[in-house]
Amino acid sequence: MTQKSIITSYILALMALLLVLHFHLLPAVIAGLAVHVLTGKVARKLPTDGSTLAHEVALGLVALIVAMGLFGVGFGLWSFLHSHHGVTELLSVVAETVDHLKRTLPTNLAQLLPDTVDELQARLADLVREHGRHLSAVGMEGVLTLAHVLLGMVVGGMTALHSFAATPSWPPLAAALSSRLSNLTDSFEKVVFAQVKISLLNSLLTALYLVVILPLCGIHLPMVTLLIIFTFLSGMLPVVGNLVSNAVIVVISLGISPGVGGASTIFLVVIHKLEYFTNARIVGGEVHARAWELLCAMLLMEAMFGIGGMVAAPIAYAWLKTELKMLELV
Repeated sequence: MTQKSIITSYILALMALLLVLHFHLLPAVIAGLAVHVLTGKVARKLPTDGSTLAHEVALGLVALIVAMGLFGVGFGLWSFLHSHHGVTELLSVVAETVDHLKRTLPTNLAQLLPDTVDELQARLADLVREHGRHLSAVGMEGVLTLAHVLLGMVVGGMTALHSFAATPSWPPLAAALSSRLSNLTDSFEKVVFAQVKISLLNSLLTALYLVVILPLCGIHLPMVTLLIIFTFLSGMLPVVGNLVSNAVIVVISLGISPGVGGASTIFLVVIHKLEYFTNARIVGGEVHARAWELLCAMLLMEAMFGIGGMVAAPIAYAWLKTELKMLELV
């Protein structure tokens, strides 16, 4: 690789990142990277002895199964969250909690809350309309976004299969671009799999509190299953996701009683502190980044590109550190 080809590959990689965020293609890119990484991990365990045709067919089947599995899981979660047991019921519980808080809070604070369920729904509708474009891109809503995700999965499977093909020599620019892609997939794998471990730990501890500890005390929060799923999904965002899920649980707990709200706050603060240690150990150990570094990157990219930028920030920052480390600058 020549110096000119390396510089050109960095320019093209930066342009690609900006275009993905500007045109809200992040769901497609994440889907493609997930298929690419998982296909590669499974395909490496396939036996290499035997006919070339049989190995290629096996690789194709692995890519197809991985793509179908990921799409099935994603569609199942989307369907559950948007069913009558999901968003609609959550809105009802939030409305009841708001109504209860208005009767218990001081007057100056109660005036800040909506007066009726219709008013609450109107405010949420305005919020959805205002940020609908970002919510659609991140939440994979709409036919166009779904098509992007499917196309991203196809491309991810094809690139995974191509990575197993013999490539004796590449032109300088192609080799440099392949190096950028390799660093991106490595960073994606480290960040996502590390964050899955952290989110699973947070979800298990939250489930322990909601399903075991509170019922033993005679307290039953509504929508426990949805809250646990929401905790896992929001936990995929470092630091910020845990704060969002905790806030939802505390608000619903306040609808039961101030004591339950206080207990939930204390318990979830302990979980949140535990996340800092696990984040520093798992994510920091993988990408050599502390929680405050990831948080700063998320704040900056959220300000520049909205919700999509916040979601992409951990992966982009890990990719940047990988490239800097390759150049021996960090």
